[in-house]
Amino acid sequence: MKKLQDKVALVTGASKGIGASIAKYFAAEGAKVVVNYASSKSDADKVVEAIIEQGGQAIAVQADVSKESELIRLFEATATAFGTLDILVNNAGIYQYDPIESVTVKNFQAHFNTNVLGSLLAIREAKKMFADKGGNIINISSGASNTPLPTGAVYSASKAALDAITIALSKEFSGQNIRINSILPGVVETEGSHSAGFIGSDFEAKLVANTPLGRTGQPEDIAKVAVFLASDEGAWINGEKISVSGGIYGI
Repeated sequence: MKKLQDKVALVTGASKGIGASIAKYFAAEGAKVVVNYASSKSDADKVVEAIIEQGGQAIAVQADVSKESELIRLFEATATAFGTLDILVNNAGIYQYDPIESVTVKNFQAHFNTNVLGSLLAIREAKKMFADKGGNIINISSGASNTPLPTGAVYSASKAALDAITIALSKEFSGQNIRINSILPGVVETEGSHSAGFIGSDFEAKLVANTPLGRTGQPEDIAKVAVFLASDEGAWINGEKISVSGGIYGI
């Protein structure tokens, strides 16, 4: 039997990159997947089409997770389509690196409203759908929460907050059959890292030089660990921050 047979999973920010890869890997392991997107409808539709072509089940649902009304609608659509929820992956996020002189209230709020508040509200709504059967939550954090980089104060702080949420809720959910963990990716090649000009830069080369496995990560490197955590194979893992980074040790 497939590792996630007949489970229902919601992956936020799943139209591209790590989220899209997680959605596809979950579906390949038998999960019915809700592919959430904020604005990239065509990309989300492509993820759904790829899953269906492989014999899986998936739907795409638009919602900006930083907006409570849209997030609630996302969970309502999940319930309408599949009736329940077993797995939540909080992957939607934004990242921007700016020196302290360029930090603004708007920039701070954008990071924390999506990366932190959006994840909290999603967990709140997921818990309602988990009900008595319990469920599984995976927060996609970042290696930057443990090792912040220059000009990344706001982004790193938002991911450190997400990790604190993971640890606090792992204790709050005691006795409720709900597991929650953080995955901390290292340097990963995605559409976002390309558009930001990071891939191919001297900075990427410097980080790879400090990565013992000697390469930039790929979305599937993260997706495979997410499958493990979501499955019964990870049944004894809870409240953990799991680095998936090739062993990077800073810059």
